[in-house]
This record gives sequence, structure tokens and C-alpha cells, in this order.
Amino acid sequence: MLQGRIIRGVGGNYYVDTENGLIECRARGLFRNQNIKPLVGDNVLIRLTEENKNYGYVEEINERKNEMKRPAVSNVDQIIIVFAVKNPEPSFLLLDKLIIAAEVNKLNPIICFNKADLVDDEYFEKIIDIYKSTDYQIIFTSKYKPELLENFENILKDKITLFSGPSGVGKSSLMNVIDDNFELKTGDISEKLKRGKHTTRHAEMYKLSFGGFVVDTPGFSSFDINEVDATDLTRFYPDIEKISGECKFSDCVHNKEPGCMVKKAVEDKKISEVRYTNYLKLYEEIKSFKHY
Repeated sequence: MLQGRIIRGVGGNYYVDTENGLIECRARGLFRNQNIKPLVGDNVLIRLTEENKNYGYVEEINERKNEMKRPAVSNVDQIIIVFAVKNPEPSFLLLDKLIIAAEVNKLNPIICFNKADLVDDEYFEKIIDIYKSTDYQIIFTSKYKPELLENFENILKDKITLFSGPSGVGKSSLMNVIDDNFELKTGDISEKLKRGKHTTRHAEMYKLSFGGFVVDTPGFSSFDINEVDATDLTRFYPDIEKISGECKFSDCVHNKEPGCMVKKAVEDKKISEVRYTNYLKLYEEIKSFKHY
């Protein structure tokens, strides 16, 4: 049998990256009988058919390190949320929603601000100031600044990385600079799978030349509002949660209550006003959706 990793799965067909190249496979019926579905990211053992060595069957799925539902991916190491510093301007509310989506899936997010060549150091500091109390890793990248890309490559090396973020922020061009063959590989896989390069409807994984995989995740665009309670929202705002225990009332939601130390921390600039405003917007959005 041959060891490999599923890099795409659709319509019951699984495309497995192996030392022999990309092998198209079907899953054995025993997986259906046990209600087990192979996922992109799975490490598997496959058996090639006698008639066609480019076709095989998934015989075994190795134990998963983790498993995500939206998108359906396994064995993910990290998620990088990419926004542009400019063109388009970053939506910090959407960024916070994507951070929550990562946290819900038990993934520690890395925040990446791309197109860093368009702004000065003062702008960098302004962005860092918004998230400085969260302890999230923040990186700046630009295809025109090689010195910023060295650290980025080290972050990706030998990891399975989910990429998320709005369109137009330069995710593809960034990857093409990091790995010269990235565009070629996506084209090759598109040809192998007989589909257009930009019509992804399922999670798909690309192998990096320096080690590791990148996952294209069309379904990972925001958090599922059903998975977060308004009263539990501070759990996804570590900068607010750190101070919430000091509030006068234990059920303080940090809006209009007297003795709220979170509001005081915002006034004292210990918590970013941008983050606090986003928290209040999301609190009301969740409350309205769930009819509290």
C-alpha cells in the first residue's frame, strides 16, 4: 500500500498526494458502513488498482490531530487571516469575526496585513495598537519587500495552513512570491481535476516547495453565529476578558452598566476603542439573531 495525503475530495472522488504523484481514489465501502468520511488533510493508505496505477482505493485513514466542519478539513496546524493595509481598506469587524471563527475551530489565528509597502511605520503602529492586548501574532507582508517574506515563509514551513480573508487582499500574489511554482501547481491540479482555477467550491490543499501545505478555504468567510452566545462573547475577546473580572457586576456585558472596568480600560486606552466597538456590534448582532 501507498502512503499519502488527501488534497481534494468531491463527489466521492479523493485526490491523494503520494510519492508517485497525484492519485485519484475512491473510498472503500467500510468507511460508509462506519459513517466515516475521508477529509482533505487526512493521512491515508491507498491501494492502487491492477488495471490503472493512477487510480486506487483509500484503505485506511490515520488518526486525525483535529477536524473542522466548515470547511471540512483535518490535521490543520494554523490559520492565517489575510487583510490588506490598504486597497481595500481593512474591515476590523470582519477581521474580528474571522478571529472568532478560528477560535471556535480551536485554531490559534495569525493576523497578516498584506500590501505593507503602501503605508508607513506610523500606520503599522496604529494597527498593532488595536490588537496589542490580544496576544495574537501579527505579521506584515508585501511582495515588494523580501525582508518581510522571510519570516512569512518560516511560519508556513512544514505546517498545514488555512488561509482566510476577503478577496482583493493579495493572497494569491503573496503565495506566488513565496513559492514560484504555486500558480503552476494550482494550474496543474486544475487540469488534473478538469476544472477552472477559480471555481473552488470545496477545501483544496496545495503543496509548498519548501515544505508544508496551504489550504484554499472558500467556506471559511465568517463565524457561524449559531456557535457563539452573546453572554460568552468575551471569551473571544481576550483583551476584554482579561479585565471583565474586575467589573462591579459579575453579569456585566460592558455596555451601559455602572462600575464597568472594561469601559474604563477603553477610556484609559488599555483596550482599543475599535475592538470594543466591534465587541458591542457583535453582541447586539448575536442577541438580535437569537432573540435574547
